[in-house]
Amino acid sequence: MPNKCISARLQFAHKLKSLRLAHGWSQEELAERAELHRNYVGAVERGERNVSIDNMEKIAQALNHPLAEFFELPRNYLDDKCLDREEKT
Repeated sequence: MPNKCISARLQFAHKLKSLRLAHGWSQEELAERAELHRNYVGAVERGERNVSIDNMEKIAQALNHPLAEFFELPRNYLDDKCLDREEKT
C-alpha cells in the first residue's frame, strides 16, 4: 500500500499551484501580487523552500483564499499510519 502521508510544506505547495492555475496566473504574476520574488514563489510551489507563516499569509491573501484552506485534504487522505508516525517524532 503506498504511503499517503504528505508534509505540510508539500500540502501548501500543491494547493498554491492549484489555486494559482485556477486564477490563470503565472508564478511571476502571483509573486507581484504577493510582493514576493518570482524565484521564491516558484521554489515554494515546488516544495523546495520552507516558507514562513508571514509569506504563507501574503500568498493566501494574494489568491484571496483563507490560509487554512491550504492545509485541507480529503478526509480519507490521511490514514492512521500517518498519525502514528507523527506522534513518534
